[in-house]
Amino acid sequence: MSQHHLAERPRLAEPLPAPAPGRAAARRARAHHAREGSLPGRYLGYVGYFVGAGLISGAVVHYPLDPARYTRIAGYGVLVFLAATVLNEFVLKRERPALPRMLLVIGASLMLSFGIGMLSGGLQHFDDFPDRAAMLVPMGMAVSFVAYVLKEAEKPWRRIFSVFGLGVLVAALITFAGLRELAADIITERPAGSGGHSHGAEEPADKNEHSEEEAPAAPTSGGPSAPPAPAKQEQPHKDGHSH
Repeated sequence: MSQHHLAERPRLAEPLPAPAPGRAAARRARAHHAREGSLPGRYLGYVGYFVGAGLISGAVVHYPLDPARYTRIAGYGVLVFLAATVLNEFVLKRERPALPRMLLVIGASLMLSFGIGMLSGGLQHFDDFPDRAAMLVPMGMAVSFVAYVLKEAEKPWRRIFSVFGLGVLVAALITFAGLRELAADIITERPAGSGGHSHGAEEPADKNEHSEEEAPAAPTSGGPSAPPAPAKQEQPHKDGHSH
Protein backbone atom coordinates (compact mmCIF):
# COMPACT_ATOMS: atom_id res chain seq x y z
CA MET A 1 0.00 0.00 0.00
CA SER A 2 1.41 3.33 -1.07
CA GLN A 3 1.97 6.32 1.13
CA HIS A 4 -0.79 8.14 -0.74
CA HIS A 5 -3.35 5.48 0.19
CA LEU A 6 -2.27 5.61 3.82
CA ALA A 7 -2.82 9.33 3.89
CA GLU A 8 -6.33 8.93 2.47
CA ARG A 9 -7.49 6.46 5.14
CA PRO A 10 -10.06 8.01 7.47
CA ARG A 11 -8.83 8.65 10.94
CA LEU A 12 -10.64 7.10 13.83
CA ALA A 13 -12.71 9.56 15.74
CA GLU A 14 -11.34 10.31 19.20
CA PRO A 15 -13.67 9.48 22.09
CA LEU A 16 -15.65 12.43 23.23
CA PRO A 17 -15.02 13.61 26.79
CA ALA A 18 -17.62 12.66 29.35
CA PRO A 19 -20.14 15.40 29.88
CA ALA A 20 -19.63 17.37 33.00
CA PRO A 21 -22.16 16.64 35.69
CA GLY A 22 -25.02 19.03 35.96
CA ARG A 23 -25.50 21.53 38.71
CA ALA A 24 -28.27 19.50 40.35
CA ALA A 25 -26.07 16.38 40.55
CA ALA A 26 -23.20 18.43 41.95
CA ARG A 27 -25.48 19.95 44.59
CA ARG A 28 -26.75 16.50 45.57
CA ALA A 29 -23.20 15.18 45.87
CA ARG A 30 -22.17 18.12 48.04
CA ALA A 31 -25.25 17.66 50.24
CA HIS A 32 -24.53 13.94 50.69
CA HIS A 33 -20.92 14.67 51.55
CA ALA A 34 -21.96 17.35 54.06
CA ARG A 35 -24.43 15.02 55.76
CA GLU A 36 -21.95 12.16 55.88
CA GLY A 37 -19.33 14.34 57.56
CA SER A 38 -21.73 16.19 59.83
CA LEU A 39 -20.51 16.08 63.42
CA PRO A 40 -23.94 16.90 64.98
CA GLY A 41 -25.60 14.20 62.90
CA ARG A 42 -23.09 11.51 63.84
CA TYR A 43 -23.23 12.59 67.49
CA LEU A 44 -27.02 12.36 67.62
CA GLY A 45 -26.91 8.98 65.91
CA TYR A 46 -24.55 7.42 68.45
CA VAL A 47 -26.29 9.03 71.43
CA GLY A 48 -29.59 7.67 70.13
CA TYR A 49 -28.15 4.15 69.99
CA PHE A 50 -26.97 4.21 73.61
CA VAL A 51 -29.98 6.04 75.08
CA GLY A 52 -32.43 3.75 73.31
CA ALA A 53 -30.58 0.63 74.42
CA GLY A 54 -30.41 1.96 78.00
CA LEU A 55 -34.15 2.57 78.16
CA ILE A 56 -34.87 -0.89 76.78
CA SER A 57 -32.44 -2.58 79.18
CA GLY A 58 -34.06 -0.98 82.22
CA ALA A 59 -37.54 -1.83 80.99
CA VAL A 60 -36.71 -5.46 80.22
CA VAL A 61 -35.25 -6.11 83.67
CA HIS A 62 -37.79 -4.16 85.75
CA TYR A 63 -40.87 -5.24 83.77
CA PRO A 64 -42.37 -7.49 86.51
CA LEU A 65 -42.44 -4.59 89.01
CA ASP A 66 -44.77 -2.39 86.93
CA PRO A 67 -45.67 -3.87 83.52
CA ALA A 68 -47.61 -0.85 82.23
CA ARG A 69 -44.91 1.66 83.14
CA TYR A 70 -41.98 -0.33 81.81
CA THR A 71 -43.82 -1.22 78.62
CA ARG A 72 -44.06 2.51 77.90
CA ILE A 73 -40.38 2.97 78.70
CA ALA A 74 -39.46 0.12 76.34
CA GLY A 75 -41.58 1.73 73.63
CA TYR A 76 -39.75 5.03 74.06
CA GLY A 77 -36.43 3.21 73.86
CA VAL A 78 -37.47 1.46 70.64
CA LEU A 79 -38.46 4.77 69.04
CA VAL A 80 -35.16 6.42 70.01
CA PHE A 81 -33.11 3.46 68.76
CA LEU A 82 -34.97 3.28 65.45
CA ALA A 83 -34.61 7.03 64.93
CA ALA A 84 -30.87 6.68 65.44
CA THR A 85 -30.83 3.78 62.97
CA VAL A 86 -32.59 5.79 60.28
CA LEU A 87 -30.20 8.71 60.85
CA ASN A 88 -27.04 6.60 60.74
CA GLU A 89 -27.99 4.09 58.05
CA PHE A 90 -30.03 6.16 55.59
CA VAL A 91 -29.74 9.91 56.16
CA LEU A 92 -25.97 10.13 56.73
CA LYS A 93 -25.04 7.51 54.12
CA ARG A 94 -24.13 8.51 50.55
CA GLU A 95 -26.04 5.61 48.97
CA ARG A 96 -29.44 4.57 50.18
CA PRO A 97 -30.38 0.88 49.97
CA ALA A 98 -33.43 -0.50 48.24
CA LEU A 99 -36.71 -0.89 50.09
CA PRO A 100 -36.29 -4.63 50.99
CA ARG A 101 -32.82 -3.98 52.40
CA MET A 102 -34.11 -0.93 54.26
CA LEU A 103 -36.88 -2.96 55.92
CA LEU A 104 -34.39 -5.69 56.84
CA VAL A 105 -32.04 -3.16 58.45
CA ILE A 106 -34.86 -1.57 60.46
CA GLY A 107 -36.16 -4.94 61.68
CA ALA A 108 -32.67 -6.16 62.55
CA SER A 109 -31.95 -2.90 64.39
CA LEU A 110 -35.09 -3.35 66.48
CA MET A 111 -33.99 -6.90 67.29
CA LEU A 112 -30.49 -5.66 68.09
CA SER A 113 -31.82 -3.06 70.51
CA PHE A 114 -33.63 -5.72 72.55
CA GLY A 115 -30.60 -8.02 72.47
CA ILE A 116 -28.32 -5.30 73.81
CA GLY A 117 -30.99 -4.35 76.36
CA MET A 118 -31.28 -7.90 77.67
CA LEU A 119 -27.52 -8.29 77.89
CA SER A 120 -26.73 -4.99 79.60
CA GLY A 121 -29.79 -4.97 81.86
CA GLY A 122 -29.19 -8.52 83.02
CA LEU A 123 -25.58 -7.75 83.88
CA GLN A 124 -26.46 -4.55 85.77
CA HIS A 125 -29.22 -6.04 87.90
CA PHE A 126 -28.06 -9.62 88.32
CA ASP A 127 -27.88 -9.33 92.11
CA ASP A 128 -31.40 -7.85 92.25
CA PHE A 129 -33.12 -10.35 89.92
CA PRO A 130 -30.84 -13.43 89.76
CA ASP A 131 -33.28 -15.87 88.13
CA ARG A 132 -34.45 -13.39 85.50
CA ALA A 133 -30.98 -12.06 84.74
CA ALA A 134 -29.59 -15.58 84.35
CA MET A 135 -31.93 -16.02 81.36
CA LEU A 136 -31.63 -12.49 79.96
CA VAL A 137 -27.84 -12.40 79.64
CA PRO A 138 -27.37 -15.50 77.39
CA MET A 139 -30.49 -14.64 75.42
CA GLY A 140 -29.10 -11.16 74.85
CA MET A 141 -25.82 -12.62 73.61
CA ALA A 142 -27.55 -14.81 71.02
CA VAL A 143 -30.17 -12.27 69.92
CA SER A 144 -27.69 -9.41 69.55
CA PHE A 145 -25.32 -11.56 67.46
CA VAL A 146 -28.03 -12.74 65.07
CA ALA A 147 -29.46 -9.23 64.73
CA TYR A 148 -26.06 -7.66 64.05
CA VAL A 149 -25.23 -10.19 61.35
CA LEU A 150 -28.62 -9.67 59.70
CA LYS A 151 -28.01 -5.92 59.75
CA GLU A 152 -24.42 -5.88 58.44
CA ALA A 153 -23.60 -8.99 56.42
CA GLU A 154 -24.44 -9.50 52.74
CA LYS A 155 -24.99 -13.24 53.25
CA PRO A 156 -26.23 -13.31 56.83
CA TRP A 157 -27.38 -16.91 57.15
CA ARG A 158 -23.98 -18.24 56.11
CA ARG A 159 -22.39 -16.04 58.78
CA ILE A 160 -24.91 -17.04 61.45
CA PHE A 161 -24.33 -20.78 60.90
CA SER A 162 -20.56 -20.38 60.78
CA VAL A 163 -17.87 -21.47 63.21
CA PHE A 164 -18.06 -18.10 64.95
CA GLY A 165 -21.84 -18.42 65.27
CA LEU A 166 -21.42 -21.86 66.82
CA GLY A 167 -18.93 -20.34 69.26
CA VAL A 168 -21.44 -17.66 70.27
CA LEU A 169 -24.08 -20.35 70.87
CA VAL A 170 -21.73 -22.43 73.02
CA ALA A 171 -20.70 -19.33 74.99
CA ALA A 172 -24.35 -18.46 75.61
CA LEU A 173 -25.12 -21.99 76.87
CA ILE A 174 -22.10 -21.99 79.18
CA THR A 175 -23.05 -18.54 80.47
CA PHE A 176 -26.59 -19.71 81.15
CA ALA A 177 -25.42 -22.73 83.12
CA GLY A 178 -22.93 -20.72 85.16
CA LEU A 179 -25.35 -17.89 85.93
CA ARG A 180 -28.05 -20.34 86.98
CA GLU A 181 -25.72 -21.84 89.57
CA LEU A 182 -24.69 -18.39 90.77
CA ALA A 183 -28.31 -17.26 90.97
CA ALA A 184 -29.22 -20.31 93.06
CA ASP A 185 -26.41 -19.50 95.50
CA ILE A 186 -27.53 -15.87 95.81
CA ILE A 187 -31.15 -16.84 96.46
CA THR A 188 -30.11 -19.43 99.05
CA GLU A 189 -27.91 -16.99 100.96
CA ARG A 190 -30.43 -14.14 100.80
CA PRO A 191 -32.58 -13.69 103.94
CA ALA A 192 -36.21 -14.72 103.69
CA GLY A 193 -38.48 -11.92 102.56
CA SER A 194 -35.82 -9.85 100.80
CA GLY A 195 -36.17 -9.73 97.07
CA GLY A 196 -33.68 -7.21 95.78
CA HIS A 197 -34.50 -3.59 95.23
CA SER A 198 -38.20 -2.86 95.04
CA HIS A 199 -38.24 0.78 93.92
CA GLY A 200 -40.69 1.81 96.60
CA ALA A 201 -42.87 -1.27 96.48
CA GLU A 202 -42.18 -2.13 100.13
CA GLU A 203 -42.66 0.06 103.19
CA PRO A 204 -39.88 0.58 105.70
CA ALA A 205 -39.77 -2.05 108.38
CA ASP A 206 -39.69 0.38 111.31
CA LYS A 207 -42.93 2.11 110.31
CA ASN A 208 -45.12 -0.38 112.15
CA GLU A 209 -42.79 -0.35 115.12
CA HIS A 210 -43.21 3.41 115.55
CA SER A 211 -46.97 3.14 115.24
CA GLU A 212 -47.07 0.45 117.95
CA GLU A 213 -44.91 2.54 120.27
CA GLU A 214 -47.06 5.63 119.81
CA ALA A 215 -50.36 3.82 120.37
CA PRO A 216 -51.88 4.45 123.87
CA ALA A 217 -51.72 1.56 126.29
CA ALA A 218 -54.99 -0.30 126.75
CA PRO A 219 -56.48 -0.17 130.30
CA THR A 220 -55.94 -3.27 132.38
CA SER A 221 -58.99 -5.30 133.28
CA GLY A 222 -60.29 -5.12 136.85
CA GLY A 223 -58.86 -1.71 137.76
CA PRO A 224 -60.13 1.79 137.30
CA SER A 225 -59.00 3.41 134.15
CA ALA A 226 -56.67 6.35 134.61
CA PRO A 227 -58.14 9.67 133.51
CA PRO A 228 -56.48 11.28 130.56
CA ALA A 229 -53.81 13.82 131.35
CA PRO A 230 -55.11 17.36 131.12
CA ALA A 231 -53.90 19.30 128.14
CA LYS A 232 -51.29 21.86 128.93
CA GLN A 233 -52.75 25.31 128.60
CA GLU A 234 -50.64 28.08 127.30
CA GLN A 235 -50.27 30.96 129.76
CA PRO A 236 -51.31 34.33 128.41
CA HIS A 237 -48.52 36.71 127.61
CA LYS A 238 -48.35 39.78 129.82
CA ASP A 239 -46.14 41.97 127.67
CA GLY A 240 -48.76 44.62 126.95
CA HIS A 241 -49.65 43.25 123.51
CA SER A 242 -53.00 41.66 122.83
CA HIS A 243 -52.86 38.40 120.88
